[in-house]
Amino acid sequence: MDYSAHFLRIFEPNNQNNRLMKYNWQQKDWPDFSYDLQTVEDTLFAFAEATGHITGVLKAMPEDRQMEAIISTMVAEAVKTSAIEGEFISRQDVVSSIRNKMGLNKKPDTVKDKRALGAGELMVDVRNTYAEKLTQSKLFEWHKMLLKQSKGINAGAWRKGTSPMQVVSGTIGKEKIHFEAPPSSSVSREMKRFIQWFNDTAPGGKKEIKKAPVRSAVAHLYFESIHPFEDGNGRIGRAIAEKALSQTIGRPVLLSLSRTIEANKSTYYAALEAAQRSNKITDWIAYFIATALDAQRQASQLIEFTLQKTIFFDRFRDALNERQLKAIRKMLDAGPEGFEGGMTAKKYMSITKASKPTATRDLQALVEIGALINEGGGRSTHYILAL
Repeated sequence: MDYSAHFLRIFEPNNQNNRLMKYNWQQKDWPDFSYDLQTVEDTLFAFAEATGHITGVLKAMPEDRQMEAIISTMVAEAVKTSAIEGEFISRQDVVSSIRNKMGLNKKPDTVKDKRALGAGELMVDVRNTYAEKLTQSKLFEWHKMLLKQSKGINAGAWRKGTSPMQVVSGTIGKEKIHFEAPPSSSVSREMKRFIQWFNDTAPGGKKEIKKAPVRSAVAHLYFESIHPFEDGNGRIGRAIAEKALSQTIGRPVLLSLSRTIEANKSTYYAALEAAQRSNKITDWIAYFIATALDAQRQASQLIEFTLQKTIFFDRFRDALNERQLKAIRKMLDAGPEGFEGGMTAKKYMSITKASKPTATRDLQALVEIGALINEGGGRSTHYILAL
């Protein structure tokens, strides 16, 4: 199952309250989504502007730094899309999985966390196949990548059974049903129509949607409303949203939607729940476009951080011993948000296996050469990178 702090997908019998509720797929205009873009024109323009800026900056970077920024974005997406569902996977294993899949490791790294393995493989495949048509076999392939290690899950197949697929929160006996998906018997038909819609709205399609964030928003909502898999719908749905963005723009996007969503996932779930009550989805479109724009801005910060790392290493690489280099790399792995709580002597000892006197000496030396900045005092002493 997928878990989050706010929602739990479970199977349970229908109840009277649920039978009285009409969801989007139960309404006569399903799936003819309608929306007004007047209120989001400025946000759409800002998104297009940010996308162009990022593309320009990325092209100007050395090839190795471009790749570093791309990998960092995919890692963030893989880790955060799992975190939204309450799964916390190994970041390092995701890095190894992505680098292995991209053929960047001469000798493939061992990946212990099988969930991280699948998440990394999915990110690479979404990026590599962004221009291709969406197919049922591709969705099944993604599902197998993501859940091949999950016991009791029929990976690579639509959900089956007669019990309804519901999104529920609350304790047993006091459950609140937020959404109920179409019955399993109609999933195959609904997904055939969804896949046709996705391909028809692609560039050059007979129902082309030219604005990338709009198409991505509708695609994600449409897929999540069908909820076709037994598990993994949120993660596959966000992969579809990324594919729609990249395909419509005409190149792989450099952003992590999940990283932005995870920062305030209660807002995401509330917006999704509201959108699943009607097929008039102007508010959902506005929410999603704003989220995509925030994700673009975070991507800009990531690129800037990548450039700062390059300058930092060019300046200090020859002055660092192996212990210091290991600790610095650990701090840089935290990304633009920074190493939580800063580096301390205790953390340094844990990372490098150094003694306390050695840790203290190494950290002081890093301050003296200008690599770290000392903050706080006494027991609260910690160090941040001088980027």
